[in-house]
Amino acid sequence: MRFGIFMAPFHPEAGQDPIAALQRDLETIQLLDRLGYDEAWVGEHHSAGTEIIPDPFMFLSYVAPQTRTIKLGTGVVSLPYHNPLWVADRAFFCDQLSRGRFMLGLGPGALPGDAAMIGISIEEQRSALEEDTAVLMQLLETNGPVNHENSRYKLVNAESQYRPYRDGFDVAVAAIASPTGPRIAGRHGMGLLSIGATSVDGFDALGHHWDVVEQRAAEFGQTADRNQWRLVGPMHLAETKEQAIEDVKFGLNAWCNYTQKILAVPHFRAAGETFEERVAWVNETGLGVIGTPDDAIQQIERLEKQSNGGFGAYLMMDHEWANPQAQQRHYELFARYVKPRFQGVADGPKRAEDRAIGEWESLGDRVERAVQAATDAHFGTEDGA
Repeated sequence: MRFGIFMAPFHPEAGQDPIAALQRDLETIQLLDRLGYDEAWVGEHHSAGTEIIPDPFMFLSYVAPQTRTIKLGTGVVSLPYHNPLWVADRAFFCDQLSRGRFMLGLGPGALPGDAAMIGISIEEQRSALEEDTAVLMQLLETNGPVNHENSRYKLVNAESQYRPYRDGFDVAVAAIASPTGPRIAGRHGMGLLSIGATSVDGFDALGHHWDVVEQRAAEFGQTADRNQWRLVGPMHLAETKEQAIEDVKFGLNAWCNYTQKILAVPHFRAAGETFEERVAWVNETGLGVIGTPDDAIQQIERLEKQSNGGFGAYLMMDHEWANPQAQQRHYELFARYVKPRFQGVADGPKRAEDRAIGEWESLGDRVERAVQAATDAHFGTEDGA
């Protein structure tokens, strides 16, 4: 299983210095890169004042030379806002600049204020995503010039002059509350980003999401690969549950207030009015974890079971519930104790330790006798001389 983050990014409350906020975003991805995380996905938003990266392609191009191995994805680019030809160009270009570490995530556009400002009907965003993804995949697969026209753009013998860095890159589509994402993923053999995977409705429908992908894949002659299914959910870890709850007093209320009073997206809305009610909403509904690494392990095992067959990656929602120091400790604890549990990277050292414990008495006795024998031989030689 791969691990990483899904970074909107969230910087509530509005009014703080955006340059400092974006610097923290960069440093978070750099930290994950050093800790051996696999992926970081960065979003596109243009309104509401909290999610402040308008162009993930530009931000990822800035991050790429300041990291080494972590893969970088648009999480997600709002495809109906753009001409598919330019999206293909930018995707190829980012893949070149990052030397093959790029991933392309697509969605209909999350913030209704974004669509309203450019005159796109909220009601047409999901059907537009289906149409535009089909056009974009033709451009990405380089099947010759593309011709397509609708009310938002016109393509005439269109094709990108770029190609991927190597053999292509991962393409995934977001799934939140509607079946649009799974339908698109199945039709085109793409990955699925289940952003609402741990919400009450999302958890209940988790296995059904992949059922839709498999059904559509069979219909269109594609392969549904569970390894390309990524689940997103929030967590904050500390050494104790009490410390984790204390940590999130820093920013949980501001984040919840943003989803309840500012962000006009009903399916992404926190519950509770008091801090205690909001902590309970996270922990008791199964939405996420404010607790310890053991709690995180149990949450991921629970999601594995609910998915009816497993998934390829778990992405933590980056949210700034805690201050930067506590957030850094959270990512360190997850890397130290949770990642190895699912990736098997600590199995060899653990087997070596278990073997050493089993052989401790016999090997120690042999070492003691060998040391004594060498000592006796030394003094015996001196006496003989």
